[in-house]
Amino acid sequence: MKRPSIYVETRICCPMEQLWAHTQQPELHQQWDLRFTEIEYLPRASEAEPQQFLYATRIGFGLGVAGCGESLGTREKNGERTSVLKFWSDEKVSLIREGAGFWKYVSTDDGLRFFTRYDYQTRFGTAGAWLDRLAFRPLIGWATAWGFDSLRLWLEQGQRPAVSRALGLIMALVRFTLGFVWIYQGVVPKLLYPNTGELSILQGAGFSAGAAHGVAAAVGVGEILFGLLFWVLPMNKLRPVYWLNMLGLLVLGAGALFSQPAVFVAPFNPLTLNLALMALAAVALAIPTELVPSAARCLRQPPEGLRTTDKVPQEAPAAVA
Repeated sequence: MKRPSIYVETRICCPMEQLWAHTQQPELHQQWDLRFTEIEYLPRASEAEPQQFLYATRIGFGLGVAGCGESLGTREKNGERTSVLKFWSDEKVSLIREGAGFWKYVSTDDGLRFFTRYDYQTRFGTAGAWLDRLAFRPLIGWATAWGFDSLRLWLEQGQRPAVSRALGLIMALVRFTLGFVWIYQGVVPKLLYPNTGELSILQGAGFSAGAAHGVAAAVGVGEILFGLLFWVLPMNKLRPVYWLNMLGLLVLGAGALFSQPAVFVAPFNPLTLNLALMALAAVALAIPTELVPSAARCLRQPPEGLRTTDKVPQEAPAAVA
């Protein structure tokens, strides 16, 4: 099974030394890189020796994966720098057995071109290979790109990675919640169980019993499609959807008020539910999307005009200071 190597690239406007420090110093690196929670450099006898390090990643539920690595070489050429490394883990729960890759730093007219390419071998035979292909490799590629954009925001805007993670979590919760509620409202009360109150509201609005079923089904499908927008559209395309969310909730709430005002005294009635969903949309609108890290801002393939010939290293080059 052929595995495509992972490639991620971003452009960062900052001095070379600043980017180098934030990617080479463990206490800075571990703040922005989602793939690691701890990075520790091990002592070495001289600057000429490869730099060995330990890393750890928490995967949740009290579990974690630890491993080792070695910085195999850094060099400067024509204003470029390259950091080559290999990594491995002896823990049985780690899908990654061993791997290698590089980071490259290239000065350009509009800042720095910072990119990485790496690959790894997996455990667990065919099952591990399929798990990697279908889930793990896309996830770790996304985490790499998200971390690169978090690093960009740190160096360009001064926004700490902890703030970026908080903003990213807030936006993810808003998108998931709004999408789930709209889809749920379309599937359950409109399509599966319309007799629990949806039909009476529509009949109160003037629809006949037969027409109410068709209208409920159509509205349900529309709500499902609208809810899916929160999950499938990129973050920078969602602002009109948030405004439509607020407008739609006002219209639906007004319709319920005029057709069946008694529902407004029931627990978790349209007033409280709609206000909560409108507040979530307002939170999303209040957060500038340019301050929320996004993996979509990074290139995941080398640009056509700047195809890199760098390959994932198979063996360690000699380390240089």
